[in-house]
Amino acid sequence: MSQVHALAGRDELEVLWLQRRSFIQAAASWVALGGAAAAQAQQRSNIVELTGDVMLNGRRLLAGQTIESGDGIVTGPGSHLVFVIGNSSFQVRQNSRLVVERGTSLSVVGGLRLLTGAVISVWGKGTRRSMVTPTVTLGIRGTGTYTEVFPEQNFRSYFCNCYGTVEVGAGTNQVLSQSDYHQSFWAEPVAKNGQFLFPAKAMNHTDEELEALAGLVKQRTHWQIMGKKGLWNGRGYMDDEADKKHPAELLAK
Repeated sequence: MSQVHALAGRDELEVLWLQRRSFIQAAASWVALGGAAAAQAQQRSNIVELTGDVMLNGRRLLAGQTIESGDGIVTGPGSHLVFVIGNSSFQVRQNSRLVVERGTSLSVVGGLRLLTGAVISVWGKGTRRSMVTPTVTLGIRGTGTYTEVFPEQNFRSYFCNCYGTVEVGAGTNQVLSQSDYHQSFWAEPVAKNGQFLFPAKAMNHTDEELEALAGLVKQRTHWQIMGKKGLWNGRGYMDDEADKKHPAELLAK
């Protein structure tokens, strides 16, 4: 059963994309054909699903194309994009603008630079990669994340470390996020009482989305491995552990 998710400025349909028959069929085909390694070897597209108008490096993206590190992506209203590079998978929501940063080769992601909009990511284990928005910088190894930028709020950023370990930096604040189940942050463009990072509630994404993306790269989320889910409150813990603080709470003066 899905958790009761919270939405802020996003449509219900945006978190239900994985239930569409088109994605279910595309995902099953992707896995059956061998995933990213087979697609690269056979020179097939690494796009799992494409809906609506999406631009790749300034030109309309077609379903048979391949997305490589170094590419710029812009999604239009009502559109979304699911793709896989190496051992990492991504779902880009509508009205988003991002750059896939280059790693050691065209088929290796060094990170993502999200200028506006939202993206869900499952990052396979490997070298440190980065996720950057106008107000937050994230150091990532193997984890699942949700990141959103709000241009109407002076590019305030929301970040959720859905599971795993992430280095989180905003302004003069630096914290280490170690999450079992959705540890969420606000990254402010201007400090409030000298602080840039604040605790946030979990919102605008679901467990099922992370599970679907993890399945594309033959992974499982932390809660799938544990066989249980935690508290959907943005604090990052499986149980109600009152003695454990959210990392951003430790910054409060």
